[in-house]
Formats: sequence, structure tokens, C-alpha cells
Amino acid sequence: MNDASAQTDVGPEQARELVESGEALIVDVRQPEEWDAGRIPGSTHIEMNELSGRAGELPSERTVIFACKSGSRSSLAVQAFREAGYDARNLDGGITAWAADGLPLEPENGEVVSPLPAPR
Repeated sequence: MNDASAQTDVGPEQARELVESGEALIVDVRQPEEWDAGRIPGSTHIEMNELSGRAGELPSERTVIFACKSGSRSSLAVQAFREAGYDARNLDGGITAWAADGLPLEPENGEVVSPLPAPR
């Protein structure tokens, strides 16, 4: 991990605390089938390819924690939003780490699934 990611990554428990305190919101950038299978309660779903067009929907006065399955797609969103002046963070380990830490997913039997391959 480099210094930049160390400053922008937040672990699942810290992310939960920031959301519960109202300081942050979680934006899930995964594909619809991943979101439908299991998601962090209270998170907002904006697919990665829609983020730039929907950036205005995100509050610039709060921390925005981006999440994907493992943290790699969301790290790209963090970089772009930090450059735009947001306090953007990456959910370290993604939703996989969130679930592994025993934190809840919606729906009740929610699970973390892999994205479907892109059509050729």
C-alpha cells in the first residue's frame, strides 16, 4: 500500500462508524447484479460508468466512501473525486471485507458476488 492509499482507505468498521455518525455516505459503484445480490445497508448505488454524470448528486460537504467488491474499482473513483475536491475514501477490501468482518448486508440473505463479464 502506498502513502496515498493509506490516507484514503478506511476499514469496514471505521466506515460503518462514519456512516452511523452522519459524517459519511457509502457509494457502491458495482454493477446492478452485484448490488442486487448484496449491499451495505443505507448505501447509494451509482454504477462506475455513471459516476461522472451523477457527481452532482453527491454532497461535497460530507465524506464519500466508495465501495466495490474488493476495493480496486472504487479506488479509481476515489482518485477522480479527490481531484474534484471531495473528501473521498475507499472501503479497504471492499464489500468482501465488510461481509468478512460480520457487518450486515441487504437483503437479509445478501451475498457478495462477482461482476458479470462484459459483453463482447
